[in-house]
Amino acid sequence: MTSRTGLDKRLNPYRADLAAAYLRGEVDADRFVESEDFQVAAPRAPLLRRAEDHAPMDTELLYGETFRVYETTGDWCWGQSAQDDYVGYVSANLLRPSQGSVTHRVVALRTFIYPEADIKSRLAIPLSMNAKLVVTGAAGKFVELAGGGYVISSHLSKIDIYASDYVAVAEEFLGVPYLWGGRDARGLDCSGLVQMSMERCGIACLRDTDLQEATLGEALADPTDLSVLRRGDLIFWRGHVGIMVDGETMLHTNATHMRTVKEPIAEAVRRIDKSDGPVTSIRRLKTSG
Repeated sequence: MTSRTGLDKRLNPYRADLAAAYLRGEVDADRFVESEDFQVAAPRAPLLRRAEDHAPMDTELLYGETFRVYETTGDWCWGQSAQDDYVGYVSANLLRPSQGSVTHRVVALRTFIYPEADIKSRLAIPLSMNAKLVVTGAAGKFVELAGGGYVISSHLSKIDIYASDYVAVAEEFLGVPYLWGGRDARGLDCSGLVQMSMERCGIACLRDTDLQEATLGEALADPTDLSVLRRGDLIFWRGHVGIMVDGETMLHTNATHMRTVKEPIAEAVRRIDKSDGPVTSIRRLKTSG
């Protein structure tokens, strides 16, 4: 059976045999089911295209993020990220029942969950910026987490407090290695950098470059006119995106440098044109500039 509407399967959980209950009437499927929420219990959880260890990784879920599970078969859960609606398979071993409503997010580039409220105690779990936590109390310079463990309180903010400058957030990732499908401080890709930076500022942002190009900001009239570029503009190619630091410098995570770098935009355009083609759009958010 196939979809009657052509819904994007990256963002809509449906297969011929199974679909989310909220898609009833929108797609054809043998069964429609409600989801059950789980939280990621590992530093990061790869979201895979198939229920196989070596399947392509489309994205990642961070510690504490919610995964809506529609089916569990053996060691695999099929479902949808509550963060950005991305659909895929996550290892059941990386998930746990919800610990409660998220109260805080990590705002440092990296931090750790300690087993005790002591910086000399054995490190337990490394965390990336934007990891989600359920805080239950304070313990000196630490906060205590639901389910156990302690995190430095100055590395966190309440979940509803946001940064104001996504370019400055993106700059914190300078030097972080390129990783296809990655979206954390140990490795990320071009659209992961954009998404992580936007999320820190409370700006809704989908995962892939084509989705970002279709939904973020407004397109400028002429994508070939680099003279109009300013801080915060997003510049898109087929399968690639960068963030303008100023009118002449772009910040992006890329497979040429294999890390997050700043690069003169004129040089980047000449180089990328040879592999991915010309700039497809320049998009400006109301909060940029």
